Amino acid sequence: MEPTIKIVRKSIHTFLHHYNYFTTAAILALPFSVSILISSTLLPHSLTVHSRLRSLFNDAGFPPQSEFFSILNLKLSQTITSSILVLPFTLSFLLIAKASVIQSFNTHRKPPPPSIAGIFSSILLTQIWNTLVMVSANATCFWVLFIAFNCLENLRIPSLFFTVAGGIVYSIIIANALIVCNLALILSGMELSGGFISILKACVMIRGRTSIALSLALPINMALAGIEALFQFRVVKAYSDSGMNRPSSSMVLEGLFIGYLYSILIIIDAISGCVFFRSCKIAYDENIIDQEAGRIEEDERGDFASAGNEFIILKCGLDSCSQY
Repeated sequence: MEPTIKIVRKSIHTFLHHYNYFTTAAILALPFSVSILISSTLLPHSLTVHSRLRSLFNDAGFPPQSEFFSILNLKLSQTITSSILVLPFTLSFLLIAKASVIQSFNTHRKPPPPSIAGIFSSILLTQIWNTLVMVSANATCFWVLFIAFNCLENLRIPSLFFTVAGGIVYSIIIANALIVCNLALILSGMELSGGFISILKACVMIRGRTSIALSLALPINMALAGIEALFQFRVVKAYSDSGMNRPSSSMVLEGLFIGYLYSILIIIDAISGCVFFRSCKIAYDENIIDQEAGRIEEDERGDFASAGNEFIILKCGLDSCSQY
């Protein structure tokens, strides 16, 4: 828990120390924040996706009366609808804001720091691969749950147990995929190497530090969910209760302020991701140095042993010659 607290403290200190710069980055992320808050109010439009997913689950053999698959179908349809609606803002404003945060951590490099355009092109390619990875992770979850249901169908296991177990398995797989994708996005911006290779490097670098990444992502996601709930209560509910055709200026200003708070949390999350990447990079480099030092020592021992064996053979040969 101590490394997590250090990363959080350093991230908040970095944000406050460069508040003006990161405020600009938060303003760049504001259109994305507003779009994702508004998309949460358009849940009735996800009914088409919900019905198609339900028919797909029924055709695949999933139990239609299962509470777990009903909840999963609802949440997945909402996530798909929201992701499609905010995709243009994700690939533009969100990535530009994260590129500006990553560039602030590259200012102390000896070569000239890369431009925001170069970082943006790298993380854009990685973001596309991250989307494919998340789709694959969800498909893997469905396949595992389908196999498990077919195997446990005749064992008369309570549905509550299957719901809890399925939720835990699904959460673990998706959470690990998310933290790897987030680290890959930071890595691609830091090293200017976008694409699937960044995801592979992130999988290697995060080994042994998954618990730290999860403990960093949990409070940020809870805070983001709290801000979404605040937007629903203060803006959406007030607008629906007022009965007006258009929202008032006070509602718009309050919605923009809540969106700005959402943007600040996104920037803090990006900062903590950069700090976490540096700690992973240091541990990864130290591990490589230790491995190389171990190989050098083994080679030296092998050379010493071979030299000793040659000396023994030479000595035996000389002794045999002296006998003649």
